[in-house]
Amino acid sequence: MSDRELERLYEQHANACFAFALNLTRSEADARDALQDVFSKLARHRNSWEGIRDERPYLLRLTHHAAVDQIRRREVRRRAEDVLTARSTDLFAATADPDEAAFRTELAGALAELPPDQRAVVHLKLWEGLTFDRIADTLEIPLNTAASRYRYGLDKLRARLRPLYEELQ
Repeated sequence: MSDRELERLYEQHANACFAFALNLTRSEADARDALQDVFSKLARHRNSWEGIRDERPYLLRLTHHAAVDQIRRREVRRRAEDVLTARSTDLFAATADPDEAAFRTELAGALAELPPDQRAVVHLKLWEGLTFDRIADTLEIPLNTAASRYRYGLDKLRARLRPLYEELQ
């Protein structure tokens, strides 16, 4: 299959394949990934196209397989995130003080609610003691982005934990 043939297939069938993947995955990002997987596979295995009479059903079958793979990957990620979230209370040492234990549990829950990019910066700053320079290098983000994610994360933690803190006082 030539590049021109691959382009023709994409132009004629990509919208239908994307719509099908979107309907299956219910996620635009996963549907785009599935579509990319289909056409990348075609580009890598150009001989696999020979002998195919009905283009659209073949491409929709490939799209179905790619979408199912995306759904499975998402489910694996979700389960891994659930396990990590459940373990997040292990960030803190056990304590006999029930008030402190309640605060630590709430803090772990509040951390889990932060967006992942803010949670990463807060963790690296508070638990690893990294500077913003080191955090920026580690996460491959600009220094100002690291600092602002930390500030936004702390603001959210304060707002979430303030009622509990005041109750414990």
